[in-house]
Amino acid sequence: MLPADVPVAHLNPSLLLLLLLQLLPPASSFFPNIWSLLAAPGSVTHQDLTEEAALNVTLQLFLEQPPPGRSPLRLEDFLGRTLLADDLFAAYFGPGSPSRRFRAALGEVSRANAAQDFLPTSRNDPDLHFDAERLGQGRTRLVGALREALVAARALDHTLARQRLGAALHALQDFYSHSNWVEMGQQQPHPHLLWPRQELRSLAQVDDPTCSDCEELSCPGNLLGFTLLTSGYFGTHPSKPPGKCSHGGRFDQSSSQPPRGGINKDSTSPGFSPHHMLHLQAAELALLASIQALSLLRNRLGDRGFSRLLDISPASSLSFVLDTTGSMGEEINAAKIQARHIVEQRQGSPMEPVHYILVPFHDPGFGPVFTTSDPDSFWQQLNEIHALGGGDEPEMCLSALELALLHTPPLSDIFVFTDASPKDAFLTNRVESLTQERRCRVTFLVTEDPSRVQGRARREVLSPLRFEPYEAVALASGGEVIFTKDQHIQDVAAVVGDSMADLVTLPLEPPVVVSGRPLVFSVDALLQRVTVRIHGEVSSFWIRNPAGVSQGQEEGEGPLGHTRRFGQFWIVTISDPPQTGTWEILVTAESTPRVRVQAQTSLDFLFYFGIPVEDGPHPGLYPLTQPVAGLQTQLLVEVTGLGSRSNPGAPLPHFSHVVLRGVPEGAELGRVPLEPTGPPERGFLAASLPSALLSTVGPFSLELIGRDGEGQSLHRAAPQPCTVVPVLLELSGSPGFLAPGSKAPLSLRIASFSGPQDLDLKTSVKPSFALTSNLSRVRLEPNESAWGRLWLEIPDSAAPDSVVMVTVTATGPEASPVPPTHAFLRLLVLAPIPQDPLAAPAHSSGPILASTSPASTSVTRGRAGGGLVGNPWWGTVGGVLLLLGLASW
Repeated sequence: MLPADVPVAHLNPSLLLLLLLQLLPPASSFFPNIWSLLAAPGSVTHQDLTEEAALNVTLQLFLEQPPPGRSPLRLEDFLGRTLLADDLFAAYFGPGSPSRRFRAALGEVSRANAAQDFLPTSRNDPDLHFDAERLGQGRTRLVGALREALVAARALDHTLARQRLGAALHALQDFYSHSNWVEMGQQQPHPHLLWPRQELRSLAQVDDPTCSDCEELSCPGNLLGFTLLTSGYFGTHPSKPPGKCSHGGRFDQSSSQPPRGGINKDSTSPGFSPHHMLHLQAAELALLASIQALSLLRNRLGDRGFSRLLDISPASSLSFVLDTTGSMGEEINAAKIQARHIVEQRQGSPMEPVHYILVPFHDPGFGPVFTTSDPDSFWQQLNEIHALGGGDEPEMCLSALELALLHTPPLSDIFVFTDASPKDAFLTNRVESLTQERRCRVTFLVTEDPSRVQGRARREVLSPLRFEPYEAVALASGGEVIFTKDQHIQDVAAVVGDSMADLVTLPLEPPVVVSGRPLVFSVDALLQRVTVRIHGEVSSFWIRNPAGVSQGQEEGEGPLGHTRRFGQFWIVTISDPPQTGTWEILVTAESTPRVRVQAQTSLDFLFYFGIPVEDGPHPGLYPLTQPVAGLQTQLLVEVTGLGSRSNPGAPLPHFSHVVLRGVPEGAELGRVPLEPTGPPERGFLAASLPSALLSTVGPFSLELIGRDGEGQSLHRAAPQPCTVVPVLLELSGSPGFLAPGSKAPLSLRIASFSGPQDLDLKTSVKPSFALTSNLSRVRLEPNESAWGRLWLEIPDSAAPDSVVMVTVTATGPEASPVPPTHAFLRLLVLAPIPQDPLAAPAHSSGPILASTSPASTSVTRGRAGGGLVGNPWWGTVGGVLLLLGLASW
């Protein structure tokens, strides 16, 4: 920790940076993620380096761009304590500003970084890890990955951009652990590693001996005394020439061949890292290099573009899917009114949406998707939409929703306005899976009751169950289907603005209405703006607070809050501050009404699943989108909004257990303790989910229970259900980009851990490129895997700088109750590098919330705004590097 009495001006800038981070424990390293610390305690991982670098560049951005209407940030306020996302957001955007999306974006980058050690297409490629003296090739791949991240970010596909950024940072960090740069006594990152026009000099040649024999686990003096740059060989491909260094460690086959030993600095453990004693120095340089790479990206994207890349904003996106057929006039007007209200109310504030997405649909068409960061462009595009023609039912709603999901940032809300059932119901399972992969919540506002049969013209008699695909997608995404009438749609559409306020959904017990039984929910001191929504053919209801005070369904002000009714839709806004404790709702209705309780809070959580990998050179947690039946799985939880550390002595809220419940019935499946992993203020928790708990395929919900700083109970639920999938389905492509006119190989692995599986495999591509596969059907016994190859043909006419989405679906026999499993893969079609690589366009670096910075707009099915002209990194980075003490770069 930095002593309070040391003047900032007297510190070396690089030393200041590292003291500020409080990152490096007594010994540190480069295993994939926090799970790796079980194998090498005290190590700094790729996850640590990536997230700390991003926090530092974010702090630098905040220091250079004062927040609108608030006092500028001071570096001195962040010295002497751990740098936390919650603290940064509270200082810049205001107390309680949620950092959840920012932390989720960092998690995407970190998991993509860690995946380089696990994916079959990357884990053994020496070019991607700076192994086997392939330093020039490694630099080419590193710069290529950064270029792809830049192009994908400009195309507004930030998920793909984060994946490529994670891959680039992994390689960059590996250079300092796998090469002898640290052993050569270097105190700064390599000056030419990110600059492809600069030659890498003083490289060891194939006939230059580099290491002496070392038979111990720790090999501090095995490098020969010379000044040539080298790196260790790993495994048998390529084979190690005589006299060359190995990577080293217990899983490196090459380290048993003379010269034995190795030079990697991946961890604090001599069993994994023969040069473990230099781990700290390698981590320091890798951190500085990661900060430089992110600063270069910020320079090329501008502050607005960089902020979108990492979701550096407390605000969410605004995403509309609109039915434009002739009967939709009232619904389109309602969407326009809500969009206009949100734009006018939040423009220029921290809660201004960072993205606007609009996808129209009718029959037989849908799209194109319109994406922009400019509210005026969005409003202009929305205002041009009118209800025209095509007045029959059904419509291409799910196709349009799928398109919106592909372009909407994760953790967003998507609103669908329609009065028709879906014509493309065959997409239901795929869209369900995509909502969970993207963690987006979908709300359908439908102006036709499912029992009503008059209205639109129809080609055929339609089933009263025709809206079930919407119900399935809403359930899978944590959203809802709201049926209303034209005269109420503008009032009911107010849920759009409410959902944009980062609300959490409070768990109900039981989760669905049971006749004569009250619904129970808990309110804690960290909740405000509690809202109860009731929808259905309701005869009466009442709400009771912990003190026994009740309020019925009468409209207007009551003892607990304000009630509004729009047809069969009630909204009760509880007065602030709500009384803490147990609340009850009792609903009397003819059918089964729907009840949802939401509240605003900064205390929330992120989560992901993973498989422990302990028997390889890089122990860690291989990330999964969903748990797999029969496979023991780890649940990683990241609690957000733990509070500012301005009062470090105050007790933090903490969660002790995670509860799994079946969906939709709500039966408790199991309760597992949560264990802290790392400093409490970072909010990382882990739980081991036994395979027996995940033995049944199907959806389940996650709830965290614990205590706040005062010892009162806390209860939070994940915003959407998870799904236990029947098989593990992995889809990966060769590292790098796709070129027009090329044929790209893809790798597919499918594994079963729970029982025999007969599966059909189907593929799809957006846009519709040719895709062939050598595996269309497979039978798997328990604990058996199958591998397949796919070939994706990129036509000469493919749009440069565009994104391709490949989906593989594994389905059981037609009568099988086993749900499909989906794997999604994003790939980038990249334009050839221009002849003049230095002809890079200038980009503004204006304030991230100001309208003076250029906003990106796109109207395509996957392609957006300008490609790369020249190399993205070459050019000055302004004051960023000067502040960090890297002016020589």
